[in-house]
Amino acid sequence: MNESHRQPVAFVGAGPGDVELITVKGRRLLDHADCIVYAGSLVNPAILTGCQAEIHDSATMNLEEIIETMATAWRNGQSVVRLHTGDPSIFGAIKEQMQRLDALEIPYIVVPGVSSAFGTAAALKAELTLPEIAQTVIITRQEGRTPVPDLEKLRLLATHQTTMLIFLSVSMIETVVLELLAGGYPQDTPVAVVEKATWYNERIVMGTLADIAARIREAGICKTAIICVGRVFADLPLAAVSKLYDKEFSHGSRTAKG
Repeated sequence: MNESHRQPVAFVGAGPGDVELITVKGRRLLDHADCIVYAGSLVNPAILTGCQAEIHDSATMNLEEIIETMATAWRNGQSVVRLHTGDPSIFGAIKEQMQRLDALEIPYIVVPGVSSAFGTAAALKAELTLPEIAQTVIITRQEGRTPVPDLEKLRLLATHQTTMLIFLSVSMIETVVLELLAGGYPQDTPVAVVEKATWYNERIVMGTLADIAARIREAGICKTAIICVGRVFADLPLAAVSKLYDKEFSHGSRTAKG
């Protein structure tokens, strides 16, 4: 097949777990793919039901094997989908794959997905930004075997006292708590841990920095969970409401009625 007529490799976000939380475009690409390489340790396998493609689980593959699988299929004229959990732009390790495809002169596209960050917020029925409480969301992780830049240590980020969503760190919950306290969060700061957000076996554990580590150990949660920190997760009356729907506030679409 002429290379100009080959479809680009598609990096697709599968969503956080619920098989209906994939974009229409992502679903179409999956349904018409000839070759799918999916993150088997994280993606809900039910999302592959009905696919006619040759399916490869990347959980046991290294980077070279993943690229070789995709490149071979693409060169054979097949449509290729690389299926990532959530949205591939957040802790997705796609840049290294895209650079390898660039070197091989294989085109690709990226189809966004629903991040587990937003699946988690939905599970908690939480608004991550609230007037006069938090207007910034920090998505990060605790340093482990993979280091983080010096200016992004958890205790430094914690000085902002805003909403934090901490990925890939629940196995280090005690360290996370110590770092957040060292950064200035009070011990009574609300914390929610959501395991496997939007999956059928989703679990939510609520607490504060004073007791969340013990609660998580008691629940036996050690992976596939997001730690949510900040005052937006408290079940309290709002300190303020948005001006958007305030009857005394005018904007481009409405005149004040006060």
